Amino acid sequence: MERNIAQIALFAAMIAALGLVPPITLTFGVPITAQSLGVMLAGAVLGSRRGFAAVGLFVLLVALGLPLLAGGRGGLGVFASPTVGFVVGYPIAAFVTGLFVEHVRLRSPGLTAGLGAVVGGILVLYLLGATGLAYVAGKTLIEAFALVAAFIPGDLLKAGIAGMLVQALAKVRPQTLEWLRLPASNGNARL
Repeated sequence: MERNIAQIALFAAMIAALGLVPPITLTFGVPITAQSLGVMLAGAVLGSRRGFAAVGLFVLLVALGLPLLAGGRGGLGVFASPTVGFVVGYPIAAFVTGLFVEHVRLRSPGLTAGLGAVVGGILVLYLLGATGLAYVAGKTLIEAFALVAAFIPGDLLKAGIAGMLVQALAKVRPQTLEWLRLPASNGNARL
């Protein structure tokens, strides 16, 4: 129990620390940040439930006013900004990433984590982020998706980094990745 709480707090802190990397803000108000890498890693390392809890804790701290988002943003105003879909989508993205690694097994834990990061940390997060952007900015969903497409190369790089870090972790501390010890539940234990 204490280990789970410590890991959840550690990953929430890691996501906050990644906010210290200076963001690049695009013209439509959504910054390119390193924090989505932390979201991907939370799901890929901790799994679905604990990854969701870690990122949910981070979002709760942001909502309470702590300036933890890239650029020192925090507070309820974040939930009325163009980034709302991304911020609200962070815990869901971590959950889906974790769900992927728990249920799909490829030959390499790093490849499993990298693909999980693409599914949760890019596909799911973009769907939620573009929806929030469209709503707040008064754009169509197609227009919002066209705007967030600028993030794809960087986020693919982050998913690759997440996969490499998980692969390294699987070699030096495999017990940290509890999902490696779970049987894959999709019927094809290793692809």
